[in-house]
Formats: sequence, structure tokens, C-alpha cells
Amino acid sequence: MRGSTRGQVDTAVRAGLITGRFIPGKAVTIRGLAAELGVSSMPVREVLQRLAAENALEVKPNGRVQVPDMTPERFDEVLKARLLLEPELAELALPHLNSRDAKDLKAIDDDIDRRLGSGDAEAYMRLNHEFHFRIYRASGSKVLLPLIDSLWLQFAPFMRTVYGRVGTASLVDQHKAAIRAIEEKDIGSLRAAIAADIADGMGLLGKEILSDT
Repeated sequence: MRGSTRGQVDTAVRAGLITGRFIPGKAVTIRGLAAELGVSSMPVREVLQRLAAENALEVKPNGRVQVPDMTPERFDEVLKARLLLEPELAELALPHLNSRDAKDLKAIDDDIDRRLGSGDAEAYMRLNHEFHFRIYRASGSKVLLPLIDSLWLQFAPFMRTVYGRVGTASLVDQHKAAIRAIEEKDIGSLRAAIAADIADGMGLLGKEILSDT
């Protein structure tokens, strides 16, 4: 039962990070999260400690837990890691993806288009994560997949604040190129589409915001 509760807390907190519900620099309280999720403090504390070990959260000397502030140096490092690892993982996934996967990805992307049109940044964050990891999980990787999952937890809260400031209308849709590459089993085009999606969605907008601070 304890393991089940911890798993539910872990899922909820990770979803909160991915959708940008937790804001960089703002404290995440154990008591508040426990009350919100209807659980005791212990599984919440354990989950927050694990996420701190993944660099998704940081524990201050006074014991306060918060999403780390994004610095230009940290941003560049996360962006570089994504550009190195995610095209590689997409390539590993490609042999395991079929026409049904492409159809499912198209449905997710159509939903993304609707959310972009309405300016629903939180839904965009959730669906964009769903799109990418629908591809990546097909790889079955035990090494790269956890690394990339950790990277997403680190950059997502910051990017949610970016989209809140500049909107989502300017985002370039590279997903359709990725879907075509999957349908055609074109490794080079899939790698290029994933890299362009990262560079456009995170790289351009994120660097622009950081340069203004």
C-alpha cells in the first residue's frame, strides 16, 4: 500500500513539473502537497527527495524545496543534452514504430494544434510531452529514456513560464515531419525533425526570454 501511494504521489508531482504547474523559484511544501493529494507527508517527502536527486527540484539549506531557477548556463546545458540524446533515442525507437503509432501520434498532434490555437499552454505542455514520449518509449531503452525523462523535468517548468509570457502561437510545428519520417521509416528525417522541434520550441524562445532577464 505504501509503495502504491508513493507511486501515485510520484506520478502527480512529475505531471505537475511537466505541465509547469510548479513555478521556478517558488517553494513546494510537503504539507501542502500531502493535503492536496490526500496522503501523509512521508511519501511526499520521499518523492521530493528523489526528484531533488534528479535535479528537478532543489533543497535549500533551510530545508525549503523548490523548482530551481533557470540560468543561461543551465539552460544551454539542458538544451545541448536534449539535442544530443533525443534524436538518438528516436532513432532507436523507429524500428519498433508502425502505422498504428503514426496514427496515434497524428491524433495527439491534431489535439496540440487545437490547444495552440486556443493558447492553452498547460495542455500544450502535457500533449507535447505525450507526443515525444510516445515515440521514445518504443525504444525500450533502460539508459537513455530515464536520462531524457530527467531532462524534461528540469526544463518544463521554465518553458511553461516562457509560453505564459510569449504565448504559443509562434511555435513551429515539426511534429508532422516526424510523423512522415516514421511512416516512411526515414531515420535521417526523424532525427532532423526531433532536433528542429527542440531547437524551435525550447531553443529560440527560451534563449530569447533569458537574454531579456
